[in-house]
Amino acid sequence: MDRSGAQRFGCGTLETMADPFTFSAGLRAGLTRGELRSRRLNREIHSVRSDSHDLKLADRCRMLALRIPDDAFFSHVTAALLLGLPLPWTLEHSPTIDVGAPPPSRALHSRGVRGHELDVTAADVVVRSGIRLTSAARTWCDLAATLSLPDAVAAGDYVIHRQLPLASIADLRAMSRRFVGRRGARIIRAALLLLNDRSESRPESILRVVIVLGGLPAPLINHTIVDTETGKAVRPDFTFAASKTILEYQGDYHRSKAQWRKDMSRRAKLEAKGWKVLELNWDDLQDPDELVARIRALLTR
Repeated sequence: MDRSGAQRFGCGTLETMADPFTFSAGLRAGLTRGELRSRRLNREIHSVRSDSHDLKLADRCRMLALRIPDDAFFSHVTAALLLGLPLPWTLEHSPTIDVGAPPPSRALHSRGVRGHELDVTAADVVVRSGIRLTSAARTWCDLAATLSLPDAVAAGDYVIHRQLPLASIADLRAMSRRFVGRRGARIIRAALLLLNDRSESRPESILRVVIVLGGLPAPLINHTIVDTETGKAVRPDFTFAASKTILEYQGDYHRSKAQWRKDMSRRAKLEAKGWKVLELNWDDLQDPDELVARIRALLTR
């Protein structure tokens, strides 16, 4: 298939046009104008058609890619979501698609599209699953102008995660030098000092930022504790070894009865060994000052 979505068919039918395609490509493949205007086809992108109405973001980007210039690419929030970066709910559910274009091309603007004129190098743009988008390091720096410090740290933690890193901390530092003096530079500079490749969720990253900015001792992140008597190991979210204190973030995953019972037993065993355990959830993160005071009191108890 070429970039317009045209295929060489013996005859054109809706069933054979599986991938997104332009209106003109459909005509060339043998579809009638009536078929191309049929409600059976997705027509949310002007002059582009798809036989699916339940489109994920990547599918919408593939449709839009048939309309944008060859040198354009997806950037900012859209690139972050395509890469899997954790973002605030409002950004994760934004219907707007971010499209970048290098000068002298002008930023694209149309319904549902937010255009950006971006100076990029060849390394700044990558192809994933057939979609052109900004690299993880470039995407993270571009996002800094719109994210809070905790959310920038959460996104950066995901990028450099030790198991499946999308970029290294060195890559982020190198990219950050190109953003000196730009919007978001202050957030980038502060976030780089707080990134940790062991964080396993956005709330964990945000909680760590609250702890550090609150002046509390730096905890061990997802550090394995081995029971010297039984040899069994546990891996709490946050461990303050000096005061034998553990913080556990309980997300929605912990709501099932089976997980709740498992968590209760684990906490009881840790407390029996002399550990102080504080379980936290999303609501606790909404008042950082109160949370820091509560943690500090527990550490000094």
